[in-house]
Amino acid sequence: MSAPIIAIDAMGGDFGPRNIVQASLACLSATPSLHLILVGQAPLIEELMARHSGVDRSRLRVVNASEVITMDERPSQALRGKPDSSMRVALDLVASGQAQACVSAGNTGALMALSRFVLKTLPGIDRPAMVAAIPTQRGYCQLLDLGANVDCSAENLYQFAVMGSVAAEALGVVRPKVALLNVGTEDIKGNQQVKLAASLLQAAPGLNYTGFVEGDGLYRGEADVVVCDGFVGNIVLKSSEGLASMIAARIETLFRQNLLSRTVGALAMPLLKRLQADLAPARHNGASFLGLQGIVVKSHGSASVQGFQSAIQRALIEIQENLPQRLHGRLGELL
Repeated sequence: MSAPIIAIDAMGGDFGPRNIVQASLACLSATPSLHLILVGQAPLIEELMARHSGVDRSRLRVVNASEVITMDERPSQALRGKPDSSMRVALDLVASGQAQACVSAGNTGALMALSRFVLKTLPGIDRPAMVAAIPTQRGYCQLLDLGANVDCSAENLYQFAVMGSVAAEALGVVRPKVALLNVGTEDIKGNQQVKLAASLLQAAPGLNYTGFVEGDGLYRGEADVVVCDGFVGNIVLKSSEGLASMIAARIETLFRQNLLSRTVGALAMPLLKRLQADLAPARHNGASFLGLQGIVVKSHGSASVQGFQSAIQRALIEIQENLPQRLHGRLGELL
């Protein structure tokens, strides 16, 4: 296999190129076969890179882009009004074969609109979906859609289930269990779209569909792939991140209340640090846009250096697993 090449939108996100350049250089050091293309305002990127010694420029290229898509910009404006944005140029590099994946922390709506326009969807797919790994009691679950499609038909949910199953297989899960997120596990529960999607999934050959799962079942690890529309998925994701942060803050406050609690806290700290590292959003950062004729990974806009590294690593795994081609093959069987 040829060396993996990833195009990085260096201008996206809340912090611009500062964290992104640092994360990119760390990934190059950690993965000797990796090649990166940093896309954005070249003088600024070069200035940030100059602060780091020992950069392997044989595996790193900077491509200038004169425009930046802001985080509050409308997707239609980004699509029509900024042909030389860092996001658009990075996607063009994937479309032309100069890169095998694109990673961006920029405007989600703009990234989805541009990705669909530049890379197109795979045959049989109406809409791409965002998927990310969610920690559970048994490991991880692939949850989709996370916000790309607020309103979904039963057919959309069916396509998401197929794509999520293939993505889980690419990450090493054997015969992934697929479930629909619902307000109950009984057949009579749920809205019309979810019930119709269940009928489609029950008839799908080769798909390990296990039925409905509720929110608590998601975190118990009852399924390897959990499917919902983007409205529900985004709320689940953001609520999970907020809950994890709140619990960590509450525990820290409790352990500082008095001498006894500080002593107990000191004894428990190694275990708490392990748990915090396990559940840290940065470790699971990076949502894939499944269903495109190319690999696109969306990083959280406020991602730390470690968080953006996780997004690059997710793109690298999908390159190594040739995910779009695997999806194309499975979609031909199931759609």
